[in-house]
Amino acid sequence: MHNRNSRRIVNRDRLVSNALFAEDKKAREICVRLLKKALETVDPRKIIKSTVKVVDDAIQIQGQTFNLAPTGRILVVGAGKASGAMAEALEETLGDRIDRGVVNIPRNTKSLYNTERIELNEAGHPTPDHAGELGTQRMLAILSDLRPDDVVISLISGGGSALMPLPAEGIRLRDKVKLTRMLLLSGATIDEINVVRKHISAIKGGRLAGKAKPAKVISLIVSDVVDDPIDAIASGPTAPDRSTYRDAKRILEAYNLWKRCPEAIRRHIQDGIEGKVKETPKPGDPMFGRVFNFIVANNKVALDAMTREAEKMNLESLVISSAIEGEARHLGTFLAGIAQEIETNNRPVKRPGVLVAGGEPTVMVLGKGVGGRNQEAMLSAARKIAGLRGIILASIGTDGVDGATDAAGAIIDGQTVRRAEKMNLHVEEYLRNNDSYNFFKPIGDLIFTGPTGTNVNDIMLIVAV
Repeated sequence: MHNRNSRRIVNRDRLVSNALFAEDKKAREICVRLLKKALETVDPRKIIKSTVKVVDDAIQIQGQTFNLAPTGRILVVGAGKASGAMAEALEETLGDRIDRGVVNIPRNTKSLYNTERIELNEAGHPTPDHAGELGTQRMLAILSDLRPDDVVISLISGGGSALMPLPAEGIRLRDKVKLTRMLLLSGATIDEINVVRKHISAIKGGRLAGKAKPAKVISLIVSDVVDDPIDAIASGPTAPDRSTYRDAKRILEAYNLWKRCPEAIRRHIQDGIEGKVKETPKPGDPMFGRVFNFIVANNKVALDAMTREAEKMNLESLVISSAIEGEARHLGTFLAGIAQEIETNNRPVKRPGVLVAGGEPTVMVLGKGVGGRNQEAMLSAARKIAGLRGIILASIGTDGVDGATDAAGAIIDGQTVRRAEKMNLHVEEYLRNNDSYNFFKPIGDLIFTGPTGTNVNDIMLIVAV
């Protein structure tokens, strides 16, 4: 069964006890409670069970009814950080109606889930690997003899791009891995990265839907992309693609990667621009007449859960935005500026109050340290709120992983800098080296959740008591 501990803040007691003042302790307690509520609300098991209903011989999803033919099969494919929990819940809901399935999930998470009909295949993330490629090939194998009365249910969530790698003809997986690493370090946004991925893939950018013809395709999607564009989430395997090979080239050129990326990829993209390689299927393609895409959870769901919980605690609450993007350290400075406004002018919320936000900032990696965008944002904010009391900031990745670390994010208060400097830890030095993890670890202000089994971007909050 899914490990419900993964929706806890594992080191809650330490985070609370790190407070030097009573008002900071109270703010930290509120913060931890709100983060926990957000993660519980976007738990994919809960989401799938509330979204997918079986009534007689039909499946009902968000007001739409899909009749199941007596001779038709249900096959399940997919990939992503939330897809293991989605698969478990779907199997509990549909039972032996499912014929078989293959879903790629992050390595070392299979023990969290229990499925019998759906094979859970562990694969590499964020760097694609051979296990992911083999799992994707197995997905295509079970889609190879479909009939019109069959139904393919696709479970898609953030991380699916890396977890479902099947390079286009002529491109080796190691070429794709090399380019993925370059893109992740370049500061490119997730949707820019996905435009490139779609055009070097055999199944992304709507191509998976094409492989499922003539069956009906139902995609259940947990969004990790700002504004929920279905063609960007996990590189849109079941969605029409508006981007082009020319867009992919322009992105690589913008980040000075075009001349540095593997020759096979350059050749493939250039062939696509010249019409020698078929484009991804576009809006209006008739095949999408039998494809149904549903967003079942997103960042807004998490933020709304936090504000509702805050209101139960008699705290004034406000959502800043669910579409935060840009450089993480600039985000940290922005959030700290809002915290100062609360301190000085008691706005945009009055104390006691909570501000929440979400999105997906990025980090331009220039140093050799260890960290992630949430930790870097908090490190950047720490100096600016130094000395304030009863105000805390926190930021986490809802998947429980921030960058290449085992932490979900970090928490700060007005005494963070003071506590750190007593240990000879200086904000500017660690920011310069992109080493936020090693700044927060000694002072005990990293937030640990373990793998959460979900992924709806990052969530940030300011608590002022």
